[in-house]
Amino acid sequence: MTDWETLSWSVDGDGVATLTLDRPDALNAFDVTMARELEQVFLAAARDDEVRAIVVTGAGRAFCAGMDLSAPGNVFGLDESVRPTPAELRDHLTEAPYHDGVRDTGGRVALAIHACPKPVIAAINGPAVGIGATMTLAMDLRLASTKARIGFVFGRLGIVPEACSTWFLPRIVGVQQALEWIYSADILTADEALAGGLLRSVHEPDDLLTAAHDLARSFVVGRSPVALALAKRLVYRNSAAPEPLEAHLSDSLAMYYTSIGDGKEGVAAFREKREPRFTGRASQLPEVF
Repeated sequence: MTDWETLSWSVDGDGVATLTLDRPDALNAFDVTMARELEQVFLAAARDDEVRAIVVTGAGRAFCAGMDLSAPGNVFGLDESVRPTPAELRDHLTEAPYHDGVRDTGGRVALAIHACPKPVIAAINGPAVGIGATMTLAMDLRLASTKARIGFVFGRLGIVPEACSTWFLPRIVGVQQALEWIYSADILTADEALAGGLLRSVHEPDDLLTAAHDLARSFVVGRSPVALALAKRLVYRNSAAPEPLEAHLSDSLAMYYTSIGDGKEGVAAFREKREPRFTGRASQLPEVF
């Protein structure tokens, strides 16, 4: 988890990882290498039980200035020789040439973030434009510096919102606000993004990372990794379910398995007025869907 070209990674004693987009000379612009490394790091973090939460930030003065448009050929890393249909893409999603040549690289990153069974917090320290903005939507919470600038600028480039953002953004801010920001392609200040519901909080630049780390610790210290991971899946999955019965079915299974796992230790610790010693692993979750 340390041998990256575009990222840096560290984990503190509480299991809170800091993942830094680390191309400061290019304002942490997103390229195919960063896409591959981000996907790998989130898939690896999902399996690493020493990692309890992840804070994502940028090196230098930017969070991520968007796609690196200086790359040769198709700047998005796509294979221009194919003409895929919806059926072909769905049926051959993990096969060549579709996996690497057709699938949106930002979407692959967003799916890996979304699948990670740990709290993921964005600490947006500066400009976050295009994929720099949309990758944060798959994260659970977004904190920003007063110097942050956020833009869904795809219309200015003649392309569409990517990274699964048309699924995430309306769920976070509502359809009307999502469409206004996409249609206008304006650059938002941190206060505007906060007022629109995109951000959890805005901080002075020197306070941002401390606030994000403190929030992450408050989520994981003394908490069951299994309970947190299941709760994350339940909220995302059931908020899109067609009726509450679907939530009841998965809630019931999650309650059953946690009650005979970490729930026993939690109840015992409560009765004995001591801190719990949970042993469950987020990498070993019961099936509830």
